[in-house]
Amino acid sequence: MVYRRTPAVQARLDAQGALIVQAAARVLSRSGFAGLSMASVAAEAGVATGTVYKHYDGKAALVTAVFRTVVAREVAAVSAAAASGSAVERVTAAVETFAGRALKNPKLAYVLLAEPVDPAVDTERLRFRHAFAEAFESAVAEGVARGELSAQDPRTSAAALVGAIGEVLVGPLAAAPHGETVVPELVSFAVRALGVREDAAPQKQE
Repeated sequence: MVYRRTPAVQARLDAQGALIVQAAARVLSRSGFAGLSMASVAAEAGVATGTVYKHYDGKAALVTAVFRTVVAREVAAVSAAAASGSAVERVTAAVETFAGRALKNPKLAYVLLAEPVDPAVDTERLRFRHAFAEAFESAVAEGVARGELSAQDPRTSAAALVGAIGEVLVGPLAAAPHGETVVPELVSFAVRALGVREDAAPQKQE
């Protein structure tokens, strides 16, 4: 007879899996991908190492789960910030949110953006970049349609912006402390790259 988990058992396992992912995110935030082990995550979560292996068959699978959880949260934040306004306002909000949140947790952001990882995790990283690019693409496409931005392919421009922002953040994230001008400079670059005059960008209130 095939054993079937009851809803209560499944709920307990799901909760335990989420706890392990949260613990892994904290370990990554302190030690990066290179410093994470199944044992260190188990200790952080307060469970046995074997329990971690029951949920994830290895480090790559666990970190992939962390990527999916963290990226979903970050993409949601960027998309919400860039949901309304002119093209310049939406792109500015997207850049400020993307870069600003990354700089608040530099070690974890460095893992997400650039730290050498297993191939399976690197595949997830590409999905991460594509998801962020989609948030930019919507703003660029609407800006072109409204005549606020010069004619361009929104998908190409969005991918280029995400790549450029990630490349710039690698330096500050890898070698803290970061400069306070990083985010404003990235905003200026983004609006210039999209064919918008800097004096057309919204000014932050002091």
